[in-house]
Amino acid sequence: MYTLAAAVALVRALDPLDVDASIKWPNDVLLETSAGHRKVAGVLTEMAGEHDRVAWVVLGIGCNANVDPETLPPGATSLAEQAGTVDRRALAQRLLDALDSLRGRPDAILDAWREHARTPGQRVRVETPRETVVGVARDVERPGTLVVETDDGRTVRVSTGDCEHLRPAD
Repeated sequence: MYTLAAAVALVRALDPLDVDASIKWPNDVLLETSAGHRKVAGVLTEMAGEHDRVAWVVLGIGCNANVDPETLPPGATSLAEQAGTVDRRALAQRLLDALDSLRGRPDAILDAWREHARTPGQRVRVETPRETVVGVARDVERPGTLVVETDDGRTVRVSTGDCEHLRPAD
């Protein structure tokens, strides 16, 4: 849920920049560009605890803010490329404010994630530690599990994996 909350908070923080931001499950923030959707940010979450409580959480949010487009890998973009030079301090403050507004509200996190998500309805391939899941992403459930309807009619719930949006089959 922390990963989803951080992605939602970043999308909300980008709102004043007039960019079309969306989330790709579970942790990428994309911008609509003239070349299609490009990754502008990613969220990594590390935590420790027991089954009934969290001891600590570290959120890592990497955002290509004022990055020269020439230095970006293929498929990436920067805020500078799409919206001009960004006040990183103001962006960080908006991000923290948005994250704080979601704290302790898991249902609000899921609803907001769905509102900003690109993945539901997309044909996807998810590489998990155990298998490759291919099908249509249907939803995200607590605690951030992707629900995929596979080509053979199974419903698979994926809690971790690398998700790729595929082009629809004709």
